[in-house]
Amino acid sequence: MNDELRERVEREAEKHALLNAVKHESDADVGAVMGPLMGENPAFREHADAVPGIVGGVVGEVNDLDHLERRERLAALAPEALAELEAEDEGDDHDLPDLPNAEEYDEIRMRCAPNPNGPWHIGHARMPAVIGTYKERYDGWFCVRFDDTDPETKRPDLEAYDAILGAVEYLGFEADATFKASDRLEIYYDHARKLIDVGGAYTCSCSGEQFSELKNSGEPCPHREKDPETVLDEFENMVAGVYDSGEMVLRVKTDIEHKNPALRDWVAFRMIDTPHPREEAADFRCWPMLDFQSAIDDHLVGITHIIRGIDLQDSAKRQRFLYEYFGWEYPEVVHWGHVQIDAYDVKMSTSRIKELIDAGELDGWDDPRAPTLASLERRGIRGEAITESMVGLGTSTSDVDLAMSSIYANNRDLVDEETDRRFFVREGVEVALAGSPPEEATPPLHPNHEERGVREIPVGDAVRLEEGDLPQRESRIWLKGLGCFLYTRDALQYTGDDIDVVREGDVDVVHWVPAAESVPVRMRTMDGDVSGRAEPGVADLAPDDLVQFERVGFVRVDRHEGDETVVYYAHP
Repeated sequence: MNDELRERVEREAEKHALLNAVKHESDADVGAVMGPLMGENPAFREHADAVPGIVGGVVGEVNDLDHLERRERLAALAPEALAELEAEDEGDDHDLPDLPNAEEYDEIRMRCAPNPNGPWHIGHARMPAVIGTYKERYDGWFCVRFDDTDPETKRPDLEAYDAILGAVEYLGFEADATFKASDRLEIYYDHARKLIDVGGAYTCSCSGEQFSELKNSGEPCPHREKDPETVLDEFENMVAGVYDSGEMVLRVKTDIEHKNPALRDWVAFRMIDTPHPREEAADFRCWPMLDFQSAIDDHLVGITHIIRGIDLQDSAKRQRFLYEYFGWEYPEVVHWGHVQIDAYDVKMSTSRIKELIDAGELDGWDDPRAPTLASLERRGIRGEAITESMVGLGTSTSDVDLAMSSIYANNRDLVDEETDRRFFVREGVEVALAGSPPEEATPPLHPNHEERGVREIPVGDAVRLEEGDLPQRESRIWLKGLGCFLYTRDALQYTGDDIDVVREGDVDVVHWVPAAESVPVRMRTMDGDVSGRAEPGVADLAPDDLVQFERVGFVRVDRHEGDETVVYYAHP
C-alpha cells in the first residue's frame, strides 16, 4: 500500500470512527468502522489484509479523545456528516425513506415476489428485510408471492418454496399471506379474455425473428388487426394446449411506434411444452409472462407500493398499459440499484451456486463457502444482523456495496455478551510443562460476567499452543487462566509470577489446550476446513450452541461425530 492510499484509509477511518463514537457516545469499535469504511471505498478491498491494522490504530487515537473533543474533530473533518447525525438525533431514527404518498392509503400493502428456482443467496435478503421493516413502521401488510410461471428457463425447485419461507422467518418476519402464481392460472386466463374483449390483445404466430424485425422498424404485426372473436378462439386453443412451444403467443396491444421498442406489443402468454414440477400445475401448457401475471396479482391483492430493481423500470411501463385497459390505478413504485457483496469467490447467482453443488464443488446450499442465507444461518449469524445491514443500505437507485464486515459487526453486537468463551488451537505444537503448575485451569466463561462461573480445564503434563504463540527460549508467556511460564530448552517452566507481569507489558497472553484431554475439532470456514483441538468442555456443547473461540472468533456447534466436534465459523 502506497503512502497516498494509506493516508486516504486513515482519513476515512477517522471519519467513521468519530461517527461511530459520537453517535453512540462511547468508544469506537473497529468492527463497526470496518463495515461502512469498506462499503463506501471499494478500492480499499484489495488491501483487505492491511486495512484492519490501520483502522485499529486510528480507532485507538479516537478513543483517547473525550466526547467533546471527538465531536469537535468530526465537525472539522466532516461537518456534513455531523449535521446529518444531529438531524437523526432530532427526528425519527429511520434508515429507510418514507414511502411515497403513504398517507393517502388506509393500509400499506406490499409484496415479496421470489422466483422459487432455488434457496436464497444473501442479496435476496434485501427485499424481505426492507418490506418487513416498512410493514412494521406503517403497521401494514405484506405477502410472499411465488412467481413460478416459468417451468422451463427458471424452473422452480420444489424444495425452494419452504426454504424461502424459512429464510423470511430467519430474517425476522412472517408474511401475512402466501400465494403461488402457478395455482392462479385460471385467474390470469380470465383476465386475458377480458383484455381480448376490449381489443387490448391479439394472438400472433410470427417467429421471434420476424416480430423482432417488425417491432424494431415500428411496423405492425400482420396479426394485429384480427377480430376479437378470432383472437379469443386462438387463445382458447392456447389454453387447451393445441399449439406447440413457440407456435403461438398472446400479445398486449400497446404503441407499435413507441420510442422504447421494449414496450411495443409485448408478450403476455406463450406456450411451454416442459411440464411444471408441481403436480397441481403439470398439465398446463399456456403460461403468462411475469409482467402480465404480476400486474394482475398486484391489483387483485391490493398492493399499494412495489419495490423493484432499477433494471425493471420497463416492467412498470409495460404493466401500465394493462392497468389503462382495465381502468385500474397503478401502485406506487420505488426503484433501487443492485447490491454487491464482498468476501465471496462464488458468484451471487442461484443458477451458478446450483451448478457448483451439482458438480460437487460445494457441499450444499449451506456450505460455508456459499453466499447463501442458509450458509449464514448454519454459521450462527442471526437474521437480525443481516436485516439491519440491508435496511442500512436504504433504497437508493445507485448500485450499493455491502461489506460482510457490516453484517459481522451487527451480529457481534447481538451475540457477544451472551456467548461463552472457549480455547481452540489450530494445528499447534505440543510442549511439556514443568515446575508444578496448577492441576486445573479456571478461566471465566465470559470475561464480563463473573456470575456465570468458570471453565474447569484439567492441565496434565503438556499443553498445545498455536505455533506463532510459542515464545523465544528463555522468554516468559502467560497461559490464559493458568499462569506464567518460562520457555526453557525443552519445556514451559511454571514461574508462579502474578498478573502484574502482564499488566507491565512484558508477557504475552495466549490461549492453549491440554495435550492429553483436548477435543479434536473440525472448523468449517469460508476458506475451507481447519483442523485443531479445543478444551474438553467443547465436547459437551449442544448442537446450535454459539461460542467464541478466544482470539479466533465466534463459531456455531454443528454436530459431534465420534470423537470429533464439527463447528461452523461465523466471524472474528
